[in-house]
Order: sequence, then structure tokens, then C-alpha cells
Amino acid sequence: MSACDPCLRRARLLALVAGGIEIAHSRRRPVRDVLALNDDDLTAAVGGRDVDALRERFAAVDPEAERAAARAARLEAICRHDPGYPARLTDDRSAPAVLFVRGAGDRLGALLGDARGGEQPPAVAIVGTRKASPDGLEIAQTLGRGMAASGVTVVSGMALGIDSAAHAGALEVNGPTVAVLAGGADVPYPASKRGLYDKIVARGGAVVSELPPGFRAFRWNFPARNRIIAALAPATIVVEAAERSGSLITADLALELGRDVAAVPGTVASWRSQGTNALLRDGATLIRGVHDALDLVLGSAAAHAVLARAGSTAVPPPPDLAPELMALLAAVEDGRDTITALAPDPPGAATVRAHLMELELLGLVRRAGAGRIVRTRPALT
Repeated sequence: MSACDPCLRRARLLALVAGGIEIAHSRRRPVRDVLALNDDDLTAAVGGRDVDALRERFAAVDPEAERAAARAARLEAICRHDPGYPARLTDDRSAPAVLFVRGAGDRLGALLGDARGGEQPPAVAIVGTRKASPDGLEIAQTLGRGMAASGVTVVSGMALGIDSAAHAGALEVNGPTVAVLAGGADVPYPASKRGLYDKIVARGGAVVSELPPGFRAFRWNFPARNRIIAALAPATIVVEAAERSGSLITADLALELGRDVAAVPGTVASWRSQGTNALLRDGATLIRGVHDALDLVLGSAAAHAVLARAGSTAVPPPPDLAPELMALLAAVEDGRDTITALAPDPPGAATVRAHLMELELLGLVRRAGAGRIVRTRPALT
């Protein structure tokens, strides 16, 4: 464990006063302001009538026991005094004292493109609503896949919806991705995403949290988690977001830190587009696809070089593809992307499904959201 005693004690303090911070949060006190307080002021501010008991419990915190608990949970503890601590986090006045890491703890700075003298591109945060549309999920997964294929680490919160789709896209190409959790880094959250959690760790990524192992999140931990996501990456992309959402909190925090903020536009009739369209109105960078995202993160010249290496055309069909399959492939490319649009009549739907399965097995088409079929392209498109 590389974390020092005072930082480990601070991390435990957050767990001890979590209930008090929850009360302050319910009274609309900014979580970031609370977390920026030093140990004494934090205890006094949220300790309430139990402040003396809290001080006694804090005085009894044993850093060696904290290290042992982290080891038992298979977490590495990296504090803000350690060279491996991500430098970008220190831009935030409420930067976590400790990051508990499952996975690539010894390479976290390098993974985020935040290591001195490293060659890894900077990371990108991709966030959005939990109640994503099928199109939003497809866009997030495509962005995650394309960014990771270019070597850019995808940072998100492993939440349902957009966050998980972005992580999943990165994992499709065995690319780098980092999940920031609101609870302990040893507790997959939500529980339904345990499989995603395991894949992130197994494939060289990392899961991080500022809270000690075993900690179960309060409501305040989610905006607190968002500030870490915003700080870890020099750019944040919002895919879908309501007018008031955690994703917009992340975007606001990113702006306060001087980071780039971008958004994917959406229809004005959808509540999922209200937040993203408002960001674009206020000057956020427009993201139409992976090309724009790479321009944002890598700069135009580097992005064009990556795209030139990867190519941007659809995966070509084999020369001996059967005529009926070639005709169906052409129809998909023309925009007829559902069974209903492709089948001339209900009896023909069974034949279309069988032919689509052949094309899918050949890697020429893939299933998208809402039952759509799309042409398969290289990972960066």
C-alpha cells in the first residue's frame, strides 16, 4: 500500500461522517465544498450532536488496519502524495485523499494519459442518462469502441445506460477503460453490472473509488463520484441527458476545472436531449461521431492520422457472396435497416431473417438498438 497514514485516515473519516454529509447534501450544501474542508472542519461541519464521539472514533482510526482491509479486498491504495496518483485530480480543490483501485493500480496514471513522460493519449469521459434510448446506447457504445481502438482510455461511472454502454464499447476492442464508483471499489454497483466490472479488471482497466472497501453509497456519493470523473479526463462527452441530471453536474464540474465539454445532439422533442442540446446552445463542442470525438481529444492532425491508419469504409463483402445476400446488404446500406423495411411481405420476413443471420456471421452487419440492422465498420467508425 503506497498511501500514507494521514490520507488513509482521511478516507476512513469520509466513511465515518457519511451520514452527516448526506444531511448536508439534502439541505443543498454543495458536496464539493464539504469535501474540500480539512479533517477538523469537516468533522465539526457535519458531526452534529455526535461531534465529540466522531472525533474519538476518528482518533482511534488505525492506518495499518486500513491497509490490511484494502489488501483483503484486493485493492491498492494510492494517495495524493504518491507519484502514481493521477496529476489531473489535483486540479480539484476537493481532490480525494486516496484512490482505492481494483485492477491496474500501478499503471493508473499511464492508463489515463496522465503519467510524466508517458506516450498514452489523454483519457475521455463519456457520460449520460441511466434511462438511455436504444440510439443513445448505440452511440455511446460506438464512441467507447472507437476511442478505445485509438488508444484513448474511456472513463465513466459504470451506471446503467450510457455509462455502461461506453465501457462495453471499449471492451469490445479490448481497449482501456476506467470505472469510477460511488461506493467501495470492491463492491460492483449496480450489482447487475458485476460481469462488466469483472471484464474491466480482467482486460487491463481499473475500477476506482475514494471510499474505503465495503462502503455502500449514499446519495451524496454520486455527485462526489462525478467530480472525480470530470477531473480524470481533459474532455467530457455527454451523450444523452435530461435537463437536470448527474451528467450535467459532471459537465459543469469539468467546465469549472477548465476541461473541454462536448455533447451529442438529439431531437428537440425528446427529454433525453434537453440537457445535451442545452450544453450545445451554451457552447459545448458538437459530437457527431468518433471523428469529432478524436478531434476533441487528440487534436485534428493526430485524429486524422489515427483515422487514416484505421480506415473508415464498411467491412467489404467477400467476392463470392451470394447474389441474394449482396442485394440484402445493399438494401441495408441504402437505409432499409429493419426487418419490416427489408421484407416485401410477412411471409418474406423469415427469409430476410435467415439471410441477415448469414451476413451477421460473416461480420458484414450487426444488430443495433430498436431492432435496427447496420453495416459493420472498423472499430473507429
